[in-house]
Amino acid sequence: MPESPSETVTEAVGPRPVALPSSPSSPSSSPSSPSSPAESAKASKVAAASLIGTTIEYYDFAVYGTASALVLGPAFFPSGNATVSSLAAFLTFAAAFLSRPLGVVLFGTIGDRLGRRRALVASLLLMGVATVGVGLLPTYETAGLLAPVLLVTLRLLQGVSMGGEWGGAVLLAAEHAPPGRRALYAAVPNVGPSLGFLLSSAVILPTLNIVGRDGFTEWAWRVPFLLSAVLVMVGLWVRATVSESPVFKSTSSAATSPDSSASPVPSASRFPLGTLLTRYPGRLLLGTGAAIGGSAVYYLTIVYSLSYGPKSLGIPQNTMLTAASVGAAAGIAITLPVARLADRVGRRPLMLAGAAGCVVWAVPMYASLSTGNAYVITGAYTVGLMLLALMFSPVAAFLAELFPARLRYTGASAAFILANTLGGGFAPLVATWLNSQWSSPLVLGFYTGGLCLVSLLCLVALPETREDDFAA
Repeated sequence: MPESPSETVTEAVGPRPVALPSSPSSPSSSPSSPSSPAESAKASKVAAASLIGTTIEYYDFAVYGTASALVLGPAFFPSGNATVSSLAAFLTFAAAFLSRPLGVVLFGTIGDRLGRRRALVASLLLMGVATVGVGLLPTYETAGLLAPVLLVTLRLLQGVSMGGEWGGAVLLAAEHAPPGRRALYAAVPNVGPSLGFLLSSAVILPTLNIVGRDGFTEWAWRVPFLLSAVLVMVGLWVRATVSESPVFKSTSSAATSPDSSASPVPSASRFPLGTLLTRYPGRLLLGTGAAIGGSAVYYLTIVYSLSYGPKSLGIPQNTMLTAASVGAAAGIAITLPVARLADRVGRRPLMLAGAAGCVVWAVPMYASLSTGNAYVITGAYTVGLMLLALMFSPVAAFLAELFPARLRYTGASAAFILANTLGGGFAPLVATWLNSQWSSPLVLGFYTGGLCLVSLLCLVALPETREDDFAA
């Protein structure tokens, strides 16, 4: 992208004015660039706090996804047809994705107008209340139709919370980042989805082994939901101790300064989403597409296949959980090294490589399920989730850099959440229908590979953002 002070970016994907500096500056002069060891330590603390929050949020989401695959269908939507019960349970899983855009509007407005930290504390509190509430719900046998109504209501609240969590956590970390390490710090909270899944597996697997499948189905499925209360309290305490984003404070001060020439930064929009749709529709659409394939890989692997493998292919439940967990751990292991590399070579090369790899590997990955062999499945999932890490490790910084500071919370959140909704939220539902028509795991590969191809094409159309002025 052009960086000359006299130029303005007017690409087809939407204009983003480049701030006019009063004097030549380097990235180290940005408010987001700590220059002392004390500020670097503060940035690390903020990144850790962001990671804790996203881990808890995705732990709650992963617990619900696993419970949907194992228990919630017959417990809340009993029927004589197992497929119908599974579809109903996955519909409630998808319902939370439908409410995520409301979270983008609510928390994006709070985050862009009042601050990143306030939005993050509120979103985590809402998730905790909703998740613990699910663990306390009566089943259909006890409360009749009231039970699924309450379940869907709490699930919608979880979705609202998730709509505001990811963008805020990423921004708080990225806007505190030291010079040249924005992708690295932004990727720290992006470890949360896989770490949250591992944490949920670390609770669910021992519980299953201790009480057995019958005991888990009858009552012990509530344990992972109720344990969320402890995690949320820890997360709230940690987030209450971190400082507000220096970029947000800088742009807020500039916007309210009586000297309008002090900064070219515009004042906060009363309705950031409206401004975003008006000024940056191309970037929002392409940013969503860039993340849609990775969302499909993630949710089909750690949610849908946990149900599909045992019920349709007779693969032991523990085999599927172990394969997904090993793959997730491998993805976590390379996430930060990939992000560090993205700070050196750019975001797009690594994301393009990951998207292309997922296009090629999607069919072999899900074809491995036909073997029923635990080692083959684990190996295939490990490769797939490591390719996913190539896509998703830089995506946090990439989506944040696509939008100006005063619309960044709403813009990054909207792109990521729309991708998660279209590529991930409906993926288990679409996959259930596909496998009711074609009883082969290959259809999962073709479906996932197609969405990854969409991501690849969108990434080709988008610019590199590594050198952009993040404070503008």
